[in-house]
Amino acid sequence: MDQKRFKKYLMGVVSASALLLAACGGGEEEAAESSSGTNDSTETSGSNFDGETLKISIDPMYSEFIEGISDSFEEETGATIEVEEKDMFETLEALPLDGPAGLSPDVMLAPYDRIGGLGQQGHLAEYTLPDDGRYDDIDEQQVTMKDKIYGAPFVIESMVLYYNTDLLEKAPETFEELEALTEDEQYAYEGEAGKSVAFLANWVDFYNSYGLLNGFGGYVFGADGTDPSDIGLNKPEAIEGIQYATDWFQNTWPKGMLDVTTAGNFIDEQFTTGTAGAVINGPWAASNYMESGVNVGVATVPTLPNGEEYQPFAGGKGWVVSQYSENPELGQAFLDFATNEENMEALYSEYTNEVPANQMVRQTIIDADDDELAMAVVNQYNVSSPMPNIPEMAEVWVGAETMMFDAGSGNKTPEESANDTVKVIEQNIEQKY
Repeated sequence: MDQKRFKKYLMGVVSASALLLAACGGGEEEAAESSSGTNDSTETSGSNFDGETLKISIDPMYSEFIEGISDSFEEETGATIEVEEKDMFETLEALPLDGPAGLSPDVMLAPYDRIGGLGQQGHLAEYTLPDDGRYDDIDEQQVTMKDKIYGAPFVIESMVLYYNTDLLEKAPETFEELEALTEDEQYAYEGEAGKSVAFLANWVDFYNSYGLLNGFGGYVFGADGTDPSDIGLNKPEAIEGIQYATDWFQNTWPKGMLDVTTAGNFIDEQFTTGTAGAVINGPWAASNYMESGVNVGVATVPTLPNGEEYQPFAGGKGWVVSQYSENPELGQAFLDFATNEENMEALYSEYTNEVPANQMVRQTIIDADDDELAMAVVNQYNVSSPMPNIPEMAEVWVGAETMMFDAGSGNKTPEESANDTVKVIEQNIEQKY
């Protein structure tokens, strides 16, 4: 694996914990156009915005990318791009106040789980996705709230499997294979008899364990994450998933795997010291793993015991246009331009090495078959579930915070833990919404 490529990738990745802290938002405006509109052009040629200025706020990690595409955009549109380097979350948090005051940028980036809420609250302009095949249904769902589209998908993320190629000849393809590894004494954990670090996953954290629960048939909200009256975390299928994780916690993993605060660090330490055979983590872990000196392989997460795919949250970022912009048409022209095939190929190959949402570039990555991490992210993302972007999602993080710990520690049965979690979520939603 190419260490330089992974370092570049890390620069463009927003950690899962940051996404969670920024989760959810919740208002409405009628659109002039729908997602089935006729905007099928990947070019901005013919647009005339002479003398106009487009203010774009970006994290410094994207400065070179914007600089690289600005000249072409300005030449095609006659507009001028003005760039402000600022933390993405600071920009989004300030938008409700800065926007009405005329201080907000015209265009900015946002995690997918923030876009729907900000749009519903009236802070984002509606957008018409280009009808040229650059996006699929999952991509569109990431930027949609109540049938209205508020952004252009930009980059994608997903949990993947990392494995030590010095310990494993090939990536495990099923969880049965992972279970079999725990019988190998080379993975025995010192200090705790009968415990193994052959395979590790931070399932005590809900963001990380959702791929397991979802794969077993559990879900957060019904109707593709839009119906908070239908919570699927205590369905029989979800309880089966919790039981499966509980078996790992109680029968296989060291006690440190139950520590909500330090389990992630424990997993990283076991892998980077060459002790663990395989771990589940996000693309943000790649650089650390590569720099450790471990020979790392990357693949999609193995098939679950029920024969289904591991289905984590589908993450990433999208471009959005402020509802307070004086020229939303120029902003939308930029979104079309920045996410076209040529510019998304440049983002991937020349700048951050992040995986673009653009379907054509994703297919190019698969066809090239030379970037394990990017290929794993694409393939895993395709079976992942967009995180619900309705405001009620905030209560899920609170309600499910100790669900796996309660079951894994034996404080509650998996069924009791699931039922109590759903009860807390339902009560908080009823009180706040």
